[in-house]
Amino acid sequence: MRSPGRVDGALLGPGDVALIRGPEPYTVTDAAASPPSIEIGPGQLCTTLDGRDLRDELRHGIRRWGNTANGETSLLVGTYERTAEAGGLVSRALPRLAIVPRHRADGSLVGLLEREIANDDPAAQVVVDRLLDVLVVSTIRSWVNDPDRAREATWLTCTDPLVASALECLHAEPAAPWTVQTLARRVNTSRASLAVRFRAGVGEPPMSYLTRWRLTLAGDLLHSPERTISEVAHSVGYTNAYAFSTAFKRQVGATPSEFRQRRPVLSDASGALGRGTPNGI
Repeated sequence: MRSPGRVDGALLGPGDVALIRGPEPYTVTDAAASPPSIEIGPGQLCTTLDGRDLRDELRHGIRRWGNTANGETSLLVGTYERTAEAGGLVSRALPRLAIVPRHRADGSLVGLLEREIANDDPAAQVVVDRLLDVLVVSTIRSWVNDPDRAREATWLTCTDPLVASALECLHAEPAAPWTVQTLARRVNTSRASLAVRFRAGVGEPPMSYLTRWRLTLAGDLLHSPERTISEVAHSVGYTNAYAFSTAFKRQVGATPSEFRQRRPVLSDASGALGRGTPNGI
């Protein structure tokens, strides 16, 4: 972001990066917190607050728009309208709003993304998508490693090396017949010690986390039409398709058959240039 502004009331300075977790809308304003005058919806639909379409009026080439091309404020916006299920596990471990200040953010990635957004050749969107992915991962890493952030027990922020080893085992072999005892043996500790340290570091018991991880992976695998539901169940450690379907519906709110009808939406990055105060979703 160039020049100070606010996201949901939090002050951002030039070069700061903010990660916002949806699906609830958020507000972007100037530093004085002026009332929003523009609403940006899914698919980059840009309207006035009374619904007038502004996309053509504010467009300044491909992926660039605003009320003036040379305004004093430039905001680079990237959105994931639907992340992969594993990506959702990461986002749910983050706070609603995570801010990485300029001195901790990777300005080189921001500069590359800004440059590619201005390109109109056929490869530009592919490059933009990949750069956005790298920038998001880099920003999350910087936020996790920030010694000044508020501490909360999640798998993403766990600093216990023994628990980190246990997580690596579960992530690498989700279909293995894990128990707390076998996992404790793998990381060379007692069952009781692992149970206590895992809950303290991750915020839930090992087997509860494993179930969530298995079903998260299953959600991504279900988008591959060549895999049957039974194959997906076996690949994440369920020998019984009915038990898998029951557990999946309990976590996701839909059966595997219902869920696989959905299709993931690719990431999108856009440059908003000018002095507008958009309300984005």
